[in-house]
Amino acid sequence: MAREAAKRTGKRLSATYVDEYTAIFYGTKRMELNHRDSVEMLREEDAQGAPPRLGVDLDRGVVVLRPDDPGSGPAARR
Repeated sequence: MAREAAKRTGKRLSATYVDEYTAIFYGTKRMELNHRDSVEMLREEDAQGAPPRLGVDLDRGVVVLRPDDPGSGPAARR
């Protein structure tokens, strides 16, 4: 099992080297790598299981706004 993990790590590592080497010659590749890094840092609110704060139903013409929980605001933390 340790060998399988080492193989996977090696593949990721070699892919990183290829990406960086390609970025030397193509500026757009550098932009793509920077974009990937920034997307990895974004929160995924939909995946956290909470209902969305804003909902728009274009078929019915309805917009749903859900206020923040009163117990979770900055005033509740004081």
